[in-house]
Amino acid sequence: MNRRRVFALGAGAALAAGTGAAAADTGRTAPEPNLPGFKHNYAEVNGVRLHYVTGGRGEPLLLLPGWPQTWWLYNKIMPALATKFRVIAVDMRGQGGSEKPQGGFDKKTMATDIHELVKKLGYDQVNIVGHDLGSMVAFSFAANFPAATKKVAFMDVLHPDESFYQVPLLPPPGGFSLWWFGFNQVMGLPEQLLAGRFRYLIDWLFANTAFTPSAIDERSRRIYAQNYNSPDAIRASNGWYQAFHQDIADGKTYAKLTPPVLGLASISSYDQFLGALPNVANQFEVVRVDGSGHWLAEEQPDFVAREITRFFS
Repeated sequence: MNRRRVFALGAGAALAAGTGAAAADTGRTAPEPNLPGFKHNYAEVNGVRLHYVTGGRGEPLLLLPGWPQTWWLYNKIMPALATKFRVIAVDMRGQGGSEKPQGGFDKKTMATDIHELVKKLGYDQVNIVGHDLGSMVAFSFAANFPAATKKVAFMDVLHPDESFYQVPLLPPPGGFSLWWFGFNQVMGLPEQLLAGRFRYLIDWLFANTAFTPSAIDERSRRIYAQNYNSPDAIRASNGWYQAFHQDIADGKTYAKLTPPVLGLASISSYDQFLGALPNVANQFEVVRVDGSGHWLAEEQPDFVAREITRFFS
């Protein structure tokens, strides 16, 4: 099954389930959702205040979320992971309950944030998982702090490289547009268009990039939309994309990753992972997550939790 087919599946169902609620969301600061057995925490590291959620016992396992989500994207798998690990789900710089500074959104700086948090928590070495933008930061963490990385897992996305410059503005007929890559590069306009209306973007993304859009439920959609509805949150999240040029330049300086790598790939990114990981990692395995679009931990949580537990145990 190819990428176009994945994105077509379920789009109508997602639009029916998700739209109509967008206008009701506001730009107010969203209260942090609670997950039984887990605690909210804050720490000042590398000049930024980070929010993170902890629970469970065992070796530390950091979870880094992507755009346009927060730590909550892992809510379905955190209880299972907490039976084996000390789970630490982090809102990165500019995300969720963390501070939204004016800069520092290159993935090397964001990885340094996480490394400083790891040291503050008293750990010399951690396991780390990233999804989407969080996967880019996890990659940078493993590249820049290999001694602090026991193992690392990338979910559906790898670090920016020069292939990003080949993303077409106008895909051929039947192709799929990664239009947000360009849109998020624009200074100032996304905040004006999306403030208080971010739910529309949330619903479109899940409709068009999930295999089963209903797997991202109404509560989760509201959590994500409320966390990105303010102009400041939109500006900060755009900063992750605007830093891609620096990320690509930084990536050229990285040696092959030395910690063991797990690639968890949807059916649309599986071939890309197989082709790319031999060039960037010494030890790796790639596992295809069938029945999932981009949102692996929400669409196939049981499978993802089992694979993460297996790999890091």
